[in-house]
Amino acid sequence: MRVIRVAIAGAGEDGYKAYRMLKEIKEVSIAGIADKDHTAPGIITAKSEGVFVAEDINILLKKPDLDVIIDATSSPADLDFILQNKKYNTAIMEAKAANLIISILREKKEELLEIKSIKSQLSAILDSVQEAIEVADINGNIKFVNPAFSKITGIPEDKRINQNIFEASPDGALATVLKTGKLVFGQRTKVGGSNAEVVSNAAPIIVDGAMDGAVVVFQHFTDVMNLMEELKKSTSIIENLTDKLGQVTTSKYTFDNILGSSLEIKRCIDLAERSARSNTTVLIQGESGTGKELFAHAIHSSSMRRENPFIKVNCAAIPETLLESEFFGYEKGAFTGAVKSKIGKFELAHSGSIFLDEIGDMNLNLQGKLLRVLQEMEFERVGGTQTTKVDVRVIAATNRNLRELIRLGKFREDLFYRLNVVEITVPPLRVRKEDLPVLLDNLIVKLNRKLGKKVKRVDSKAIELLVNYDWPGNIRELENMIERIMVTMDEEVITKKTMVMHTSQFKIITHEPDLDLLPLDQMEERMVKKALAKYGNTVEGKKRASQALNISLATLYNKLKKYNPENI
Repeated sequence: MRVIRVAIAGAGEDGYKAYRMLKEIKEVSIAGIADKDHTAPGIITAKSEGVFVAEDINILLKKPDLDVIIDATSSPADLDFILQNKKYNTAIMEAKAANLIISILREKKEELLEIKSIKSQLSAILDSVQEAIEVADINGNIKFVNPAFSKITGIPEDKRINQNIFEASPDGALATVLKTGKLVFGQRTKVGGSNAEVVSNAAPIIVDGAMDGAVVVFQHFTDVMNLMEELKKSTSIIENLTDKLGQVTTSKYTFDNILGSSLEIKRCIDLAERSARSNTTVLIQGESGTGKELFAHAIHSSSMRRENPFIKVNCAAIPETLLESEFFGYEKGAFTGAVKSKIGKFELAHSGSIFLDEIGDMNLNLQGKLLRVLQEMEFERVGGTQTTKVDVRVIAATNRNLRELIRLGKFREDLFYRLNVVEITVPPLRVRKEDLPVLLDNLIVKLNRKLGKKVKRVDSKAIELLVNYDWPGNIRELENMIERIMVTMDEEVITKKTMVMHTSQFKIITHEPDLDLLPLDQMEERMVKKALAKYGNTVEGKKRASQALNISLATLYNKLKKYNPENI
């Protein structure tokens, strides 16, 4: 490529700009630059870059083989001098015109480079797609096919290019678009010159509002059918995942949410925290309303599984006929109404924890299946034959005496021992009444937000009334009572009067009959019952009751058998 030699007369702003532009063009060689002012920016820059500089234009004009002289002097006299002394075959151009032309050329060059880049990217994309692509101009001459076209049809690129589509495949989608100018979608046909049966989509190519050609994209019919089968499978998977995401939950509470400083609740929290650090099964026992579910949430949130699902199943709330399908899920068609497969709770809890609340209300048949899951960590869906393996930590809870249920044949002993690896007995409120103030403060804050109230506290006489109550419903009863009071009051302090006025739990304390007039066996029976009422009917409660009565646990069981066999 011939290089154009250029000289610049004048190194001021226009000359310097022309110099910078020309330096970027590889087809141009700057022969030199001249200016009387040796401090002109063009002179300084050219000298630093090793380009010939001069103070006299005449010296510059004597440079051999100059093709162009750019006049940037802005002086008519200098321009006349250049015109008179330049060689006949050397062109002359004003700097502003030169800069304008160079700018236009640079923009066009950049546009061409961008078009070239886009063309290269588009070619790479078309070559990489799995669908066959064929392009024809407005007259039907085939201009392009991608590698997938040859792979699907078996027709080499060089055999297809420059053929006419009206001759090669007159009934195909591409020819149809060129004839009608309309889109073709999902046309099933054979490619001309090939036995390949394909499904095609074709569209016109519009340039400046007029059709300039057309393009067709097609796949082998067999591939389309395979894709449809995969789509069906994917749809089924998505439905199952959607169902799963709609049911998966995580724990909402931590041990920080369990309030109280009594010795009983501290012992319980300590045991629960230690059990959380392992994967062992936990059985939480306690009366209704004591906060067994709160402990289950806290154990999960403090365990290594805390980032994984926490699934709750209330065994007492689900009908026995549906409990198995809730636990293990079912396959499509397993029973009437099973129009699609459903994921069970154990499968949802995989890698996390499952909380089986009211486990004492589960029927014996399902107890056996649950035992197998605990032992083998595998199960089959209802109506299915495929075994599903899971990794689940089981936390169970009950307010019933499981040992008594075992004696009555209503609970499997082997399941009890499998569940009862760590036994946590949540104390009833009546044995931890010193926790009432902190529980009340927390309730007031929570209910103020919920009800829009501004209650500040419970006065001392009202607290004394609460302390003297036995709380058969435990903390749940306390919550319901305080909410009922706050809903109906406008004062800032809950008083004894307000409490008695709005609740029915508090009755006038009547004096018991003179114990001196009772037979010893009746007095003993009364003391045993009072101890159980205070400490609870759980194993832990009976231990504490025997300690309060200053008798052994075995003696207490003997007296229970004598006075009230159902409490054993």
